[in-house]
Amino acid sequence: MKVNRLFFNISFWVIGVFSFASLQAQEAKTLFINMPDSLNLILTKVNREDCIDFLESKMKAEVENRFGKKSEMTALSKDYIRMQMSPQTTWQMKLLALSDSTNVVCVINTACAPACDSNISFYTTAWEPLPASQFISLPVMDDFLVASDSVEIYDYDEARRTADILLMKADFNKENTELVFILATPDYMSRETAEKLKPFLRRPIVYQWKNGKFSK
Repeated sequence: MKVNRLFFNISFWVIGVFSFASLQAQEAKTLFINMPDSLNLILTKVNREDCIDFLESKMKAEVENRFGKKSEMTALSKDYIRMQMSPQTTWQMKLLALSDSTNVVCVINTACAPACDSNISFYTTAWEPLPASQFISLPVMDDFLVASDSVEIYDYDEARRTADILLMKADFNKENTELVFILATPDYMSRETAEKLKPFLRRPIVYQWKNGKFSK
């Protein structure tokens, strides 16, 4: 009886250790540190480790990157990381659940010059690329615009023609799994042209992560 109880206790301990290790391996910070350098040419692995250590120690998580410039980690949680790679570029990652035991990594790269534009990528937790179309249908220009009842259709058509390049800024909500898109096209326009487009702008588009994909 004692042998059986000892075996049970040892088995329970082993399962607990492996479960804890598995949970740690699925945390954003562990995936961030183990990310291939080819997916982030600015930060070295030591940079990534230092950012985690600094922020967890309640210190400013600023490091000198591979190119001798400053990069800073500005947010860290179990499922979210945000890096200010340079004054003009940011990098975000979010860990999203596909099932009880499987996660997918979503990464947003944003560059502002000065108008911002974001690129969204998806990966397995081993950093193998996944097709973005499997997880999201990105907004198009007309999703951000709406004709007003009080404005003639001619004014809308004229303003719509000026919006010839789709630029949009994407951000994760660090508190939940929302993904927010803001139209950045007006930021590259002249002030006069942007003002003509302003009456037709919708609010930011918010996606929710449900059933393994983002949807509006």
